[in-house]
Amino acid sequence: MFGSIVVGTDGSETAGEAVRQATELAKAVGAKVNLVSAFQPVGNQRLREERQQVPDDAQWMVNEREDVDATLKEAAEKAKEAGVEVETFARQGDPADAILDVAEEQKADLIIVGNKGMSGAKRFLLGSVPNKVSHHAPCSVMIIRTT
Repeated sequence: MFGSIVVGTDGSETAGEAVRQATELAKAVGAKVNLVSAFQPVGNQRLREERQQVPDDAQWMVNEREDVDATLKEAAEKAKEAGVEVETFARQGDPADAILDVAEEQKADLIIVGNKGMSGAKRFLLGSVPNKVSHHAPCSVMIIRTT
């Protein structure tokens, strides 16, 4: 049924719930999970300033995607602990585009996204990431209740 599942994460609690449910489904059906996180470019001046605040031997770790790498590593560890095969993808740019690109590249059977921001009057409007993903996905999309 599903051999490859793509799920995006930004490290938030709601994204964590989407990753948890994607992991549970992947374990149940024997699928691989492709974790995606997006980042925006950071100016060179800011990177230089941040590097000056850490010891010389650790300056190589300061880069524009360090937070994304840490987020992906944490989510991947949880999936691996559950016995699920996982691959991570850090992409520069729009989160929805990153999810869609990875889904195409990995020939995903399913994309899982959360419904973040769907409370109160906003419940009638899907958040920008799930909305864009659901309209442009190359495969099925599952929108889970995370809030």
